[in-house]
Amino acid sequence: MEPPTGYTGMSSILLREGQSDAHFVPVEDRWRIGYPEYDRYGNGHPVGSDYLYQPGRILDPFNQNVLKGDFPIAGQHLFMDVTALALSFQEFRQIPTATTPFESTARPFEFNFFGRPNQYFTTNYFVLAFDFTHGDAAFKPADWKIRLAPTFNFNNLSVNELGIVSPNVLQGTTRTREFWALQEAFVETKLFDASTDYDFTSVRIGNQLFNNDFRGFLFFDINRAIRLFGTRNANRDQWNIAYFRQWEKDTNSFLNTFNDRRQNLVFANYYRQDFIIPGYTAQISVAVDDDEPSFKFDKNRFLVRPDPVGVFRPHHVDAVYLGWAGDGHVGRFNLTHQLYWALGRDSLNPMANQPQTINAQMFAIEGSYDRDWVRFRSSFFYSSGDKNIQNSHATGFDTILDGPNFAGGPFSYWNRQQIPLFGVNLVQRLSLVPDLRSSKIQGQANFVNPGLLLPSVGADFDITPKLKVLTNANLLWFDATNVLEHFLFNGHLDRFIGTDLSIGLDYRPLVSENVSFIYGLSGLIPGQGFRDLYNNYSDRTNSVFIGMFFFFNLAF
Repeated sequence: MEPPTGYTGMSSILLREGQSDAHFVPVEDRWRIGYPEYDRYGNGHPVGSDYLYQPGRILDPFNQNVLKGDFPIAGQHLFMDVTALALSFQEFRQIPTATTPFESTARPFEFNFFGRPNQYFTTNYFVLAFDFTHGDAAFKPADWKIRLAPTFNFNNLSVNELGIVSPNVLQGTTRTREFWALQEAFVETKLFDASTDYDFTSVRIGNQLFNNDFRGFLFFDINRAIRLFGTRNANRDQWNIAYFRQWEKDTNSFLNTFNDRRQNLVFANYYRQDFIIPGYTAQISVAVDDDEPSFKFDKNRFLVRPDPVGVFRPHHVDAVYLGWAGDGHVGRFNLTHQLYWALGRDSLNPMANQPQTINAQMFAIEGSYDRDWVRFRSSFFYSSGDKNIQNSHATGFDTILDGPNFAGGPFSYWNRQQIPLFGVNLVQRLSLVPDLRSSKIQGQANFVNPGLLLPSVGADFDITPKLKVLTNANLLWFDATNVLEHFLFNGHLDRFIGTDLSIGLDYRPLVSENVSFIYGLSGLIPGQGFRDLYNNYSDRTNSVFIGMFFFFNLAF
């Protein structure tokens, strides 16, 4: 009996029928039916050659393998997928960095308020994930699934000023931390089949990934939840209903701890494919953020809840987001758009020093056109700002826990960098909204902020099958400066933030996602508004980062 192609592992199925005919061999395990050996080129199946009927090897992420779910590990319906993932980021950046408010400086006889901006940051993730699925190949929804993904992180930050890595100046200018977490851990089961077209309704319980929209504008996170989801109309429609009770995040690794965050989130969304126009998918959504009053210092001993500005007393943020989105193409033109309208109440906003009624909006749209090996992009992002900090209406839009892939994404300086501003941040890391909150992962949403106007153009070039180049240019304006003027006791601030230029390279040496190297270079040319904020700070603001991704569908 000839073996099947790929690495099958041992079969757990015993034969119930013996061979009774010389021409036929009974095979109970239908996944491991063999093929006659076939050496098409007469080269002996050398490693690395593209062969039909390739013999199996255990360390082979490309051909069929039992360790990546191509063959069952028990019976004929239980599959296991083992994934090893290593991500390493090295980042050199320049950020406006205030000298310490204490009577200590990194170098004596320095009097400038803003010190040296140079920083080096590295963060490294190592993940070993296990998926156990009971089903019948890819076309049929799984009967049940279990996923476990233990994750380890090592990170380091080196700066040139005291009071940055910790309020205690004795901690110096370097910080190194390690942390591990059971980042993903959930069980999933199918409740029932909804139609004869494999429509279904399933429930998933545990730490899981969830993205509320196409581009991660509102919420993109892995956290503990109960989620109902399914399909309708032969998978033309998809829907989700999820309740999250957030774990607290580790300050430096951004991984989950086992401490309760006291934040309740509810999401409901519905997708419709081929809505009006073939190729265009529409989505409507409702999200609720119930963030209870709490007092929290992060692992570096900085106050993050409530925001350490104004009257920083614990307060309750209760917000509802109504969303409408679309993604797809109209003919040869690609289109993505997102609208959010936030309504609710903040019991005591620290900046405004009074309760606030929330009424804020966000809108984003991107159009692109593909011509041969180039994609031309143009986009616009708007988040409303608060035009009067002294009234009881909060009209500055803020997110829950965003991770937008828009207007240059992580290659953009404005998106990638966390820019500090007197106890809070002008903008959070991997975010677009200038929300003036202490932390994206541990702070509370702040709807008293200046808002943003961001038009953008860019182009992506597929230079070779291995190399892709991404370019982008953003112009940035505050929607309103009243909040910043009161916060900084400055009677007039210009709205123009500056020009954000970036370029990124994505290199895949194996022409697959198994190994990927990402390089990015970005810079912000400060406008008058940025110089007004940072006391005519004119040093260069740029960053260079290198990301290395090693993704294996096998346990090496």
